[in-house]
Amino acid sequence: MKIDILGVQAFVAIADRGGFQSAADALSVTQTAITQRLRKLEDYLGVTLFERTTRSVSLTQIGRDFLPQARRLLDELSDAITEIRESGQAARGDVSIACVPTAGVQFLPNILQTYAQQFPHNRVRVLDHSSSAVTDAVLRREAEFGIHIAGSRHADLVGLPVAQDQFVLICHSSHPLARRRRVPWRSLSPYPLIFAGQVSANRALLDGALGDVDLQPHFEVQRSSTAVGMVAEGVAAAVVPRLALQKGAYPDIRVVNLVEPVIARTLVLVTRRGARLSPAAQALYDLIASRATLDG
Repeated sequence: MKIDILGVQAFVAIADRGGFQSAADALSVTQTAITQRLRKLEDYLGVTLFERTTRSVSLTQIGRDFLPQARRLLDELSDAITEIRESGQAARGDVSIACVPTAGVQFLPNILQTYAQQFPHNRVRVLDHSSSAVTDAVLRREAEFGIHIAGSRHADLVGLPVAQDQFVLICHSSHPLARRRRVPWRSLSPYPLIFAGQVSANRALLDGALGDVDLQPHFEVQRSSTAVGMVAEGVAAAVVPRLALQKGAYPDIRVVNLVEPVIARTLVLVTRRGARLSPAAQALYDLIASRATLDG
C-alpha cells in the first residue's frame, strides 16, 4: 500500500489552518498544489474529507475521524526521520567487520577500545576469518569492511595498507634457539617446526619468499593461535606473524627474529568499490585508517 504523505500533510494543514490558502502558506506551496494533493488523497481513499463552500471549509465526519490518525502518522514519521538524522550525525549504529584472526590479537584491540569510548552505544560484530573468507564476507556484504592479507587485488575491492607484520620464530624458553635474538631461516632445518597449512595465505606468502630454503614442517596448522598454544606446551617451535602473539600472555614463549631474508606480510583495510559505509562503520574505518603504520 502506498502512503500519500504529501496528501496527508495537506489534509492536516487544511484542518489546522481552516482553509486552503493558509495551509498552502504554512507548507510554502501554492494553493493549487494543496488542492491537488488533497484531491489525490480523497480519490485514493474513495471518501470526501472536507465539505467545501464558497465561504468555508469544514471536516466531514470521516475527516474528523481520520484527523487524529493522520496527525499520529505525521508525528511518527517526523520522529523516525529525526532519529535517523541524529543517529547519522552521531555515528550511532551497529557495525560488522571481518578480519584475519591475528589482526584481532594486537592490532585491533586498542582501536576497538577507543571506538567504544567514543561511541558507547554502538555494537561491533567482528568476523574472524581466513584472508580469503574476509574478502568474501566484504563482497557478500556480511561485513561493511575487512582487514585481510595483501595478495592479488580484487576488481570490486579498494584497499588501504594499514600494518606490516613480520614473520618470527616463537619457541619455548627451554628451546636451543630461545636465547638467540635473530636466526637465519636456513638454521631452522634441524628443528621440528610448526608451520602454516597449505590453504593458509601465510603459507603461500612464505613459500614464495623462501625460494630454495628447504624447511620440512613437522606440524601444520590453519590458525596461528593454534601454533602459539602448541609452542607454549613445548611441542615444537613455530613460524608465525609477530601480531599473533599477545604481549605478556605466554611468559615461557620467546620471540626470535628471522632473517636472511626478512619476510613480512601486509594487512590491508578493504571495502567494496563505490560503497557508502554507514556513519557508525565510517567512524570505525576512519579510526583504523588513522592508526595505519603504512602509507598507501
